[in-house]
Amino acid sequence: MTTLVTIGLEVHVQLASKTKIFCGCAVRFASAPNSQVCPVCLGLPGTLPVLNREVFRLGLKAVLALGGTPSKTIRFDRKNYFYPDLPKGYQISQFADPLGSGGLIEIGSGESLKRVRINRLHLEEDAGKLIHDQSEVSSFVDLNRAGTPLAEIVSEPDLESSEEAYEYLSSLKAILKSIGVSECDMEKGQLRCDANVSVRKLREEPLGKKVEVKNLNSFKAVKAAIEHEIVRQSEALEKGEKIPQETRLWDEARQKTFSMRSKEEAHDYRYFPEPDLVPFSVTPKEIEEARASLPELPKAKKERFMREFQLSDYDASLLSAQNEVAELFETAVKKSLMDAKVAANWITGPVFAYLSERNVSLSQTALTTALLADTAGLVQKGSVSFQAAKEKIFPEVIEKGLDPKMVMKEKNLEQVSDDSALDRWISEVILDNPKVVAEFKGGKETSAMFLVGQVMKKSQGKAHPAKVQSMIRQKLKE
Repeated sequence: MTTLVTIGLEVHVQLASKTKIFCGCAVRFASAPNSQVCPVCLGLPGTLPVLNREVFRLGLKAVLALGGTPSKTIRFDRKNYFYPDLPKGYQISQFADPLGSGGLIEIGSGESLKRVRINRLHLEEDAGKLIHDQSEVSSFVDLNRAGTPLAEIVSEPDLESSEEAYEYLSSLKAILKSIGVSECDMEKGQLRCDANVSVRKLREEPLGKKVEVKNLNSFKAVKAAIEHEIVRQSEALEKGEKIPQETRLWDEARQKTFSMRSKEEAHDYRYFPEPDLVPFSVTPKEIEEARASLPELPKAKKERFMREFQLSDYDASLLSAQNEVAELFETAVKKSLMDAKVAANWITGPVFAYLSERNVSLSQTALTTALLADTAGLVQKGSVSFQAAKEKIFPEVIEKGLDPKMVMKEKNLEQVSDDSALDRWISEVILDNPKVVAEFKGGKETSAMFLVGQVMKKSQGKAHPAKVQSMIRQKLKE
């Protein structure tokens, strides 16, 4: 049975403030437990919260970057629930009057372009953290995270597949990182996502019961959990079973969800206005200052790269997603005079492969624009083969910042273009492969490439491949 899938995402983003949202405690990852706390974030009697202006500014930038509209009145509310890591017994959040509403994120391109609407962006404080793996009989509470500033970004239920959800999250992350409001490091808990998934048989029917999936600590987990829920709910629907509105947790090891609790409604939290924080208005000047501080956004940068450098949609998307990568590319082309396509191929190829293998960012490497241009230049001049440059020279360049020409000479990788040396290797290969030679002379043109490969092997990759191919074809036709 084919079912219609509806997905909405709630993304919690830790804002890049040095201090917490309602007090002056530092926001530091991996500090000693309960070392970054004070009476305010511990919720001790008599303490009063004060809104961190930098958190407000960062949140406002995010609203505008997503195309949203700041609310005329900004108000905070108390979201009441009990949990051991929530010291006050309530969370200061926003319910009736969020920081902003509306906006959208575009995913796909061309005929598959889709606009995913943003419902709202609101500010709130994070809870603490429970630690269960240090004792068999007790759980411990670390309140360092309590009061950490979060922006919750809620999408409309416009997504219809796990692939769309993955692309939406990737685009959202790229926007937030590009404007500097968050590092969005999921390993540090700076970006967390809950997925709301429902299925139904016909589009005319009302939306199915919403199932919220939590504990999603990577984009890969979000995609896998959604796919699991679609199958689970579709099978239940086909059997005529009722799908309860509930919250489920994702089990990464077992690749499945399991029930945590019935899903709460807003009234279950008994929201009411936070009496210790006065409502306030956002001035037109503050909005314009925030708007003026926005850099070129990834979508605009992608379109400019396609227009200015004649890049494909795919290459432009990859190169515009991160500021430091985009800067490397643009500087390489404009200041180091690299061909745009050559620069794109090197960055999306060897550079991205190195970053992915070692799980590091570009700023954590020794690569500079000049080093990238010099490495690519060796290949373009025919001094070294691309394979040798990629596998034996570039790792030394990006990791240690070494001069690629020096590495080439030290490793004796300089490409051989001397006719006498090439002729000797080619003659040996032709004598060693009479059957392949006969096939070529019989009309099988592709046999020449096998012989080229054998020459490259014999020369340990130092022979100039284009020249070898030309000489082989000429020699076999004599």
